[in-house]
Amino acid sequence: MDRKEIERVNEKLAKADARETLDWAIERFGADLVLSSSMGAEDQVLTDMLMKKAPSVEVFTLDTGRLFPETYQLIDETNDFYKTKIKIYFPDYKQVEEMVNNKGVNLFYHSVENRKMCCHIRKIEPLKRAFSGRKAWISGLRREQSVTRTEVQKVEWDEANGLVKINPLIDWKEDQVWDYITVNHVPYHKLHDKGYPSIGCQPCTRAVKPGEDVRAGRWWWEDPEHKECGLHVQDDLKTEVSFDFKNLDKK
Repeated sequence: MDRKEIERVNEKLAKADARETLDWAIERFGADLVLSSSMGAEDQVLTDMLMKKAPSVEVFTLDTGRLFPETYQLIDETNDFYKTKIKIYFPDYKQVEEMVNNKGVNLFYHSVENRKMCCHIRKIEPLKRAFSGRKAWISGLRREQSVTRTEVQKVEWDEANGLVKINPLIDWKEDQVWDYITVNHVPYHKLHDKGYPSIGCQPCTRAVKPGEDVRAGRWWWEDPEHKECGLHVQDDLKTEVSFDFKNLDKK
């Protein structure tokens, strides 16, 4: 798909609900379609929809090595509930070893650069392997989640990965997500009940306080405009990241 076709599709799907958007994606891409799941509420909704419409579409998640125990529990629970097998991708252990030995175990607290390095190695690199051979991917982004996501479209071109990116829940409000989970008895992350609306790696996620933004608990020590790991940054903000581990300064 080129950008003009994507514009036409967005016009066509402007009033389409999430299920209709998924129907279009399944019909358009078939086996070349994949769902990237962080095991959060939105991704669980999309997993449920996919299992009912096209259970052969692959659902995968990234195991960064720093996840909450509850996340692993939910992976097993979801597999059992849908009689499926979520595929898990891991980071390259050599890159992780180099990074940790040079920069420290919790390097991400010291600078935005360090944090982005960690996200790149633990998330972006395995994500590229998960996308290999695919033409489109589904994400659970919603515009109201963050100031970095207000301009996200239902269908986009993901320049960094060379894929079409589909966001069926982009217009959904939080109460719609939870209404769906409740009505359909969808397995969900138990930390959501403890004040964690957005859940990532354990050392980089905290519960949010009353009145805070839903993404306030992610990389809470950073300014809001920096709070993306690289998976969902707009095309014009993406930069190619590479690291020379042997020349890294320990900080």
